[in-house]
Amino acid sequence: MDQMTDIVSKLRKSERIAASEALYLWQNAPLWQLSQLAVEAKRRVSGEKVYYNRNYHLEPTNVCLFECKFCSYRRKEGELGAWRYTLEQVLDIVRSRKGSGATEIHIVGGVDVEHDIYYYADMIRRIKQIEPNIAVKAFTAVELNYMIHHAGLTLEQGLTLLKQAGMESIPGGGAEIFAHEIRNVICPQKGRAEEWIALHRTAHGMGIDSNATMLYGHIETIEHRIDHLMRIRELQDETGGINAFIPLKYRSAHNELSYLGETSVLDDLRTLAMSRLVLDNVPHIKAYWVMYGKSTTELALAFGADDIDGTIEDSTKIYSMAGAEDSHPTMSVGDIETICRNAGFVAVERDTHYNEIVRDEKTDK
Repeated sequence: MDQMTDIVSKLRKSERIAASEALYLWQNAPLWQLSQLAVEAKRRVSGEKVYYNRNYHLEPTNVCLFECKFCSYRRKEGELGAWRYTLEQVLDIVRSRKGSGATEIHIVGGVDVEHDIYYYADMIRRIKQIEPNIAVKAFTAVELNYMIHHAGLTLEQGLTLLKQAGMESIPGGGAEIFAHEIRNVICPQKGRAEEWIALHRTAHGMGIDSNATMLYGHIETIEHRIDHLMRIRELQDETGGINAFIPLKYRSAHNELSYLGETSVLDDLRTLAMSRLVLDNVPHIKAYWVMYGKSTTELALAFGADDIDGTIEDSTKIYSMAGAEDSHPTMSVGDIETICRNAGFVAVERDTHYNEIVRDEKTDK
């Protein structure tokens, strides 16, 4: 039996593949075969369903202490295009969207030295007073590590404070590429991979679930991507707390790595499929439509993705500032249903924790 036949046989029997086998598959399998294998793996987990939620993002500031070379979002204090909302402005945004049907508010921003963990705990608490039933998914591991350590708290103490305020889940951002030699170039101030992993491990142990991400398509190699996936798989073996993995495509507009350009759609699809096949213990693979655009997102459903994120409601600037095609990202439920139907699947609304939601009457938002 040759190596490709052996790897394919293992995958079809739901057996785990090693890093060396993942590399061989990534480099040698034709795209059609990766699609076939990834969809088979997806169907074993979620059948014909593709998940979405009704959500919006809240980005309190783009003023950030760190200077990551891939980032188009970050501004310095006082720089043109910088913003920092007051607490009342944040709460006004939440009030303005009350009654929209959203089940999740996603809060991320810059690492802002002006506000501490007690400010953010108060923000969450007051958001929950306005929208008691909405799930708050808040702050990347990088933001959390900074605010917790600068308050002189342990990870457990800091996360307990935020959980008691109403934080239910953590997004997966800040992982970038785990390899030290790559982080040293693209985000040397951001901290080690081990810090990201430790934060998520601690959160999972406290009943706070999370997503995980990988930023790809810049200076990393396929070997670096596989190493990243393997570390995510190891963490999930240990904790079981990761809901979804999100491969994030590097977008090249308006940042220090713009000279690199962007990787191809074919590489996007291959990366999605390999994420599904390597991460045999992570239930959901998300094709984040704001990053890919709607047409590529539809293609992604033929490469193992079973989640496309949510309605967004023109509430995030992170990818539009980096050159993504949707400058005012929003999708109605009808749009989502059409994308899933065109790809041969059925759109299913979920909450933050992947519980399915059945509404008496669906209304496009």
